[in-house]
Amino acid sequence: MKATKNKNISANNSNDSSKRMRLDSFSSINEKQVDDISLEFFYKPHTITLLAITIGIVIYTAFVRNNNNIENNIWDGILCCIFFFLIISVLAFPNGPFIRPHPAIWRIVFGLSVLYLLAILFLLFQSYKTVRNIFFWLDPNLAHFHIDMEKEYGINCSDITLERVWNHVDVFALGHYLGWLFKAILIRHNAILWAISCMWEITEIAFAHLLPNFVECWWDAWILDVLLCNGFGIWCGLRICRMLEMREYKWVSIRDIHSTTGKIKRAVLQFTPESWTPVRWLDPKCTYMRVIAFCQLVLFWQISELNTFFLKHVFEMPPSHPIVTGRLVLIGVIVAPSVRQYYTYVTDTQCKRVGTQCWVYGCIMVSEALLCIKHGRELFERTQAINIIVWLLIQLLISVLCVIGCVFWDKHFKGQCDLSPQKHRSTVTFADSRQFSSSEKED
Repeated sequence: MKATKNKNISANNSNDSSKRMRLDSFSSINEKQVDDISLEFFYKPHTITLLAITIGIVIYTAFVRNNNNIENNIWDGILCCIFFFLIISVLAFPNGPFIRPHPAIWRIVFGLSVLYLLAILFLLFQSYKTVRNIFFWLDPNLAHFHIDMEKEYGINCSDITLERVWNHVDVFALGHYLGWLFKAILIRHNAILWAISCMWEITEIAFAHLLPNFVECWWDAWILDVLLCNGFGIWCGLRICRMLEMREYKWVSIRDIHSTTGKIKRAVLQFTPESWTPVRWLDPKCTYMRVIAFCQLVLFWQISELNTFFLKHVFEMPPSHPIVTGRLVLIGVIVAPSVRQYYTYVTDTQCKRVGTQCWVYGCIMVSEALLCIKHGRELFERTQAINIIVWLLIQLLISVLCVIGCVFWDKHFKGQCDLSPQKHRSTVTFADSRQFSSSEKED
């Protein structure tokens, strides 16, 4: 009887331990805590002070300002609602997987993602004319722009001159480079990045009958875009990842640094990662579920990119418009914690739930696609079903080949496919005695 009781207690303890491990895995990506606090002032809630400031702003906006202009009233009311929602985000929303430069910034990012999702859902229930009028109200100049005014790239492809090639190297070439540098820092896997880069060009070919600006010359698509702009961006991004991964992160409180130069350096380093965890999307022991998850990542990435082009085409906006640029910046910031949460959910067997930011981004991606399909019904009626079917099959085929190739390479060449070298790791101690003063100590 006693032995049975001890066995039950041992089983309960084991279950409790397993539950704690699952909670810890989820908490590390959804509500990561700051372990070493340098300056306590910046990490205290200050809720009473914040309440007093917000009440002061309400008093000013409601009673002091001039409210004779209806448009200004509407604008100020919207901005005030956004401001208060972001304040509540700082107080109530989770940190996410990142804590640098400050968890409050990532709570604000989460709040902005929720606001953007609500805006997309609101537009989803409006007519096309109403949505266009909203954009005209935001920027009256949009009424004079039509999508056929965009620059064409797929004309006279046999005419290859240095001057013509140089004319194709415009601001979008810089956008390609910066975008893929950012993607490389997020994904940190050479094969996956090149697979997505090549698959995007195939995506452009598949949807060129719907989006005219997808029509490009072969040398523009595969040489300028894939090899030069995308390739250089991937290379630079992976180099940055390799340098960050080779460092050993040891942080010291700014209070323990005595020199002014040291304090400035420590303040700048606050905007660098708190730590750098090597990623391993695929390995010889990965299960079929991780393969499916990888295929999902590739497909979702393509859909998210397509949303960018369909939104500006359906609602007729120039590529350089602040709404388009602002959305790209917002999506880029949202994707960073989302990819980290998705990676942990896929690779960590103890993590049973996807992170909140990743969940919200999934809703945003689907909502944007639905918005494009609903309000671009005439455009999508011209869809060639065979193109979409072939596109999906090619996406699946390349994804599977990428997985097989990475697993084979990792199995036979000692894990060189992933960006996770553990040998020859150099130690770079942030804010240590070699950088600042001899009397400093580790926080």
